[in-house]
Amino acid sequence: MSHNHTKPPSELTLKVKALESLLIEKGMVDAETLDTIIETYEEQVGPRNGAHVVAKAWTDPDFKNALMEDGTAAVASLGYTGRQGEHLRVVENTMDIHNLVVCTLCSCYPWTMLGLPPVWYKSAPYRARAVSEPRQVLKEFGTELPDQTRIRVWDSTSEIRYLVLPLRPADTEDWSEQQLQPLVSRNSMIGVEKARTADAMASILATKESGL
Repeated sequence: MSHNHTKPPSELTLKVKALESLLIEKGMVDAETLDTIIETYEEQVGPRNGAHVVAKAWTDPDFKNALMEDGTAAVASLGYTGRQGEHLRVVENTMDIHNLVVCTLCSCYPWTMLGLPPVWYKSAPYRARAVSEPRQVLKEFGTELPDQTRIRVWDSTSEIRYLVLPLRPADTEDWSEQQLQPLVSRNSMIGVEKARTADAMASILATKESGL
């Protein structure tokens, strides 16, 4: 007889929860305020904002031109301003060039566009290897590129932050901006992955609908 058990949280998750509970208990952090901050960066700020920008660039040539010329002003025109969203430069992937973003000194990152930075982005191994062996790093994320495709690594700083404009997936020529947005992931805007394909998105939706 089999039993289904919920996988226990990781040790790090448990430590974070314990610290959160202690801060709330001591009155140093308000639970409602904390929830609001987390929800803002996970749901309202972040990948959804970046996905909106990318999808609009894919469908609106005038906006794309403005984005490539002055990223900060272009995203501000959509209402996206604020924490670490200043001095934004957008670099475009093509069939010949694939861009990858790293911050070798710390973890400078466009929070306004991408939300909370992933742990691996801040890790020393990623910061070092993205520069020294970017093709291998991409392979570890499942991103295989033709040998002739050049990889450009962009080093974010406190003065300038980079956002990758991924290649628009094939077979999406008739898709609307709203339909395209789910194809854009945080990782594709950092450059470690490509945008999701139409087939991959259909598979994800089918899995969600089946409840698996």
